[in-house]
Amino acid sequence: MDAYARIPDRSECVVGDLLRRWAGERSAKPFLHFEDGSAWTFADTLERVQHAAAGLRSLGVQQGSHVLCWMPNAAEAVLAWLAANYLGAVHVPINTGYRGRLLQHAIELSDANVMVAHASLLSRLQEIETAQLQNVVVVGNVPPSRGALTYHGIEILHTSDRAEPSRPVDPWDPNFIILTSGTTGPSKAVISTYIQTWCGGAMGMDYFDADDRVLANLPLFHISGAGAVMDRLTKGGTCILYDGFKPATFWGTVRRFDITGCCLVGAMTQFLLQQPPSDHDRDHPLRNVVTVPWNQDSRAVAERYGLQMHTAFNMTETAVPIRSGANPEVLGTCGRPRAGVEARVVDGNDIEVPHGEVGELILRASRPWEITQGYYRNPQATAAVWRNGWFHTGDAFRCDAEGNFFFVDRMKDAIRRRGENISSFEVEAEALCHPSVLEAAAIPVPSTESEDEVLLVVTANAGQVVEPRALLRFLVPRLAHFMLPRYIRVVPEMPKTPTAKIEKHRLRAEGVTADTWDREAHGVTVRGGQVAGLDSD
Repeated sequence: MDAYARIPDRSECVVGDLLRRWAGERSAKPFLHFEDGSAWTFADTLERVQHAAAGLRSLGVQQGSHVLCWMPNAAEAVLAWLAANYLGAVHVPINTGYRGRLLQHAIELSDANVMVAHASLLSRLQEIETAQLQNVVVVGNVPPSRGALTYHGIEILHTSDRAEPSRPVDPWDPNFIILTSGTTGPSKAVISTYIQTWCGGAMGMDYFDADDRVLANLPLFHISGAGAVMDRLTKGGTCILYDGFKPATFWGTVRRFDITGCCLVGAMTQFLLQQPPSDHDRDHPLRNVVTVPWNQDSRAVAERYGLQMHTAFNMTETAVPIRSGANPEVLGTCGRPRAGVEARVVDGNDIEVPHGEVGELILRASRPWEITQGYYRNPQATAAVWRNGWFHTGDAFRCDAEGNFFFVDRMKDAIRRRGENISSFEVEAEALCHPSVLEAAAIPVPSTESEDEVLLVVTANAGQVVEPRALLRFLVPRLAHFMLPRYIRVVPEMPKTPTAKIEKHRLRAEGVTADTWDREAHGVTVRGGQVAGLDSD
């Protein structure tokens, strides 16, 4: 059998079997450390989870049930998750920013009768229809039960009883359902199996081993946060659970908990570069880091702090199918397909495009269940992404002759100007290098001639000002002439989803507003690759 088609044993990937295994083999080893300094060994975790599973069972949770979790990163969030999985139930974490229609959609889509939630969020449940939800286990002060909802104190998860699953949980069973960000429409519910999460760690992040102490400070309702915890559980390692990224205290946390691995995404690298230089910049235990994207900032962080930084491409639906080695030479790359994964860049008919040309990235794997089995209660979307036997990512990519893959854009965000395809991602990446720019979004707006013009929307760092002409001057040596934005708009804040992704569809709908700076109206022209009028008043 192909080694990359092998189905892992239950003891390698299923939550309950892993907890029993490590409680036997590494009973005293810490599995989870928390911000307050407390810790659970593997033996502690198994015992707590068995009691919590009995509590969930008393509320009607059984094998195949869905259990909502509406919590920040905290011990109770992990306990609820692992207890649900221990019974063979499916963990459904949802964003703590959800409210109104987004929250109502998530609850209805989940088909869950039981939720574990933080007390500070409960008032939002009174504003919506809660579908089939009946029981809410509350972390914090328990309000009186109201309407169809019965509230229970967290002590119900600390019962003296213990519970076991009614049948063995299989590697191809779902362990969680994570909702997509829903930037252009209602969120989809991604079904993830134990095999998929095992592959993400064992195959996609094999540079972390059992001796590593990995920081999980990204939300547990995001695949990066959930994946960090599952990586430590599958490998019998230690996870340090934090709620959020705090630049000023990051290195203190790394030293305090002897952290050897973590994930740095987006602006995190920029924030670390902005910290005052110190003679102790390399005086820390951190070794291996996952970073996205791999750009000049990431390389500068690697050099300054002495890190082995690995980049990758991943989605909630996949298991780190493309990854790099440490500190790759080629900037902008996501890496290459790992063993057991096929990747192609194709046109609209799924025909592979030549090297260097842009198309959609599609994937398939040797191992069954390694990529999502689909979207819960959405067979149309499932069929669409799995057409022709390949998983269609919806992302525009290119691949060079050496086999390096490069993310270009979301297919829906692509900009075409005067016959040229423009990556909004690349325009944004260069704008973010400006010292006064905090966030950036490049979007297409209609051209008076044909196709699109580029509108760049930015926000400024606290206490700083972004002047459009100065920003354009900054971009001229960094971008191809056809990528230079015609329009620049500075806004106080970006419209965002509860997962903190910029809602570009709202910016597109607003288009060129009265406060948008138009370079042509201010005498700046780009003709034949030459920029004129930029230095005039």
